[in-house]
Amino acid sequence: MATRDPSGEGILSTTFDTAPNTAQIAVISDAARAAASVGLTFDRLTIEGGKPLEGTVDVRGAKNLVTKAMVASLLSEDVSVLRDVPDLSDVRVVRGLLEIHGVIVEEGAQPGELRLDTRNVRRAHVREIDAHAGSSRIPILFCGPLLHQLGEAFIPDLGGCRIGDRPIDFHLDALRKFGAIVEKLPAGIRLSAPNGLHGAHIHLPYPSVGATEQVLLTATRAEGTTELRNAAIEPEIMDLIAILQKMGAIISVEPNRVILIEGVKELRGYTHRAIFDRNEAASWASAALATRGNVFVKGAVQEHMMTFLNVFRKVGGEFDVLEDGIRFWHPGGALKPVVIETDVHPGFMTDWQQPLIVALTQADGVSTVHETVYENRFGFTDALLKMGADIRVHPRGFAAPNRRVPRRELEQAAVITGPTPLHGADIVVPDLRGGFSHLIAALTAEGQSTVRNVGIISRGYENFGDKLKALGARFSVEG
Repeated sequence: MATRDPSGEGILSTTFDTAPNTAQIAVISDAARAAASVGLTFDRLTIEGGKPLEGTVDVRGAKNLVTKAMVASLLSEDVSVLRDVPDLSDVRVVRGLLEIHGVIVEEGAQPGELRLDTRNVRRAHVREIDAHAGSSRIPILFCGPLLHQLGEAFIPDLGGCRIGDRPIDFHLDALRKFGAIVEKLPAGIRLSAPNGLHGAHIHLPYPSVGATEQVLLTATRAEGTTELRNAAIEPEIMDLIAILQKMGAIISVEPNRVILIEGVKELRGYTHRAIFDRNEAASWASAALATRGNVFVKGAVQEHMMTFLNVFRKVGGEFDVLEDGIRFWHPGGALKPVVIETDVHPGFMTDWQQPLIVALTQADGVSTVHETVYENRFGFTDALLKMGADIRVHPRGFAAPNRRVPRRELEQAAVITGPTPLHGADIVVPDLRGGFSHLIAALTAEGQSTVRNVGIISRGYENFGDKLKALGARFSVEG
């Protein structure tokens, strides 16, 4: 069972059948902080599976855009308005970081609206930054805006889901090219720009989303022109560029992943409605498929999910694109095996493979998922094995004919043989997407499952408990 914080604000620990190891303790800590930040009052779900999910869920702004848009407000000394902001723990973390730097963040006139007043940005104490940033990797993106505003920035040790090393070298190398001085300290990294920041020519070794965001947020007010090659071009990146252009930035997206940014001296505030969260939409779609259900995802947009929709159809799922969302359902009969290679946009997103793998355990044949973006992202399959799935993970991947995505040194592969009936089990959530995949597996399985450490799911899924209820899921909550 869980031990509750005496203050009543969160959960300190979860009891395991055996003593938790260091990695589990770290995951528990992340989950507790995430849950407490959005007022989540439970850490464990008991789920009765075997019932199709049916109904409607509403998906709001993308976590991977909203948090970056909030940081972008720091580039102006003005007021910005951001709409369709979901109530997520990562959003709360960024809000806290902005507030300790003097930004006034207020709820707007309509639900999901934030008003960000950046007219009095100031330095924050290292301890304050560390206290707010422990469960997020976002602080690295504060560097460019704070260097422009204050001449210095500090990055504590970075947190987030434990799915790989997530090195920040791309970020630091780019900041150095802009003229930043990087000092590594025991508590983190301090950056300064005594001579200001200037445009640079940057060629990323890999089209990293985070590094692309770093360059955009830094280059817009740097003196001169910045040329970024091998940039990420995800929809969330394009939406961030749209925001920066509203603020007065001059940014052109060229062919072959090249982005040109002409620096300007100052930027103004923006008013913007965030792009929808395609990761959450794909998760609910996978849940509909795995449970043989029918789920309408209100707010989902076809053009940003086309790669996922193609694979969903190949597996045997059906969907209907409507003006205000997409309906996903299992049409009956056997699901089909597929081969998936994760890749940067416009490829198949790494965040899509984990929930879809649950559905693939019910496909008739052998499916293969080549994970080329992150190492160590198949840890969640241990729980699926416990529930009866037949999944073999190849830690170093393997060569395969007809590969479209070049092999990477860090890649892994999972081979899923189905169909295998899943049965209830006692499982522990390891990370955000893996955790939601565990929920899907428990909803698919026959019998009762206990899913522990669910607080971490609140990092990327708004009000997921209420949404499960709306879809007819059978579960109870425990502290």
